[in-house]
Amino acid sequence: MRKLQTAEEIIQYIKNAERRTDVKMFATGQVKGTYENITVYNPDNLVIALGNFDDVEALVAAEQLTHVVYESSYRNSAIPMLDTKRIKARIEPGCYIRENAEIGEDAVIMMGSVINIGARVGAKTMIDMNVVLGGRAEVGARCHIGAGSVIAGVIEPASATPVVIEDDVVIGANAVVIEGVRVGKGSVIGAGAVVTKDIPPYSVAVGNPARVVKTVDEKTKSKTEIVEDLR
Repeated sequence: MRKLQTAEEIIQYIKNAERRTDVKMFATGQVKGTYENITVYNPDNLVIALGNFDDVEALVAAEQLTHVVYESSYRNSAIPMLDTKRIKARIEPGCYIRENAEIGEDAVIMMGSVINIGARVGAKTMIDMNVVLGGRAEVGARCHIGAGSVIAGVIEPASATPVVIEDDVVIGANAVVIEGVRVGKGSVIGAGAVVTKDIPPYSVAVGNPARVVKTVDEKTKSKTEIVEDLR
């Protein structure tokens, strides 16, 4: 699939995408007909069907199945989840990574993270628990994005600029980086900071709104060094 680069491309993709409500259906009975776009298992008198809700519901009615139970986790979704099976990264359970996101080699995506369409995560970067990366947000290599942080994405309005986090940046827990902001290489953002303006490279910024309080020194580096063994 061609990578979507701009907000306009993503908007058109979503506009034209098929809305799906995929379900897993369990019932009793026998399926005698054939049905396109549905996967059906029918051992003995058990029926298991996988497919879009409207198609599966039509099967249930046509075959007069009984004891019907549906399982579903979304409704009219336009963007599938990213197929992560062959991505060379560590992706822990409970993440939501949407199609057309990019995950770099040896990155770590921790539990509860949400990575929206068009977002990019660089090599050896850790996205910690419950982080939100909005659409088209860019995070460079060897970064650590602290638990609960929000890196704002921009799909709407299409003219807005997404957040860019350059390489080797450390962002503390529960920080927020507002749309259009660029955080320079090697910078450190304190926990709970709200970053509303660009941060120069190798700066330490804290507070709400965040302000630069010093440049990164050896003491700061020793406290924020990433651990290769976790990658």
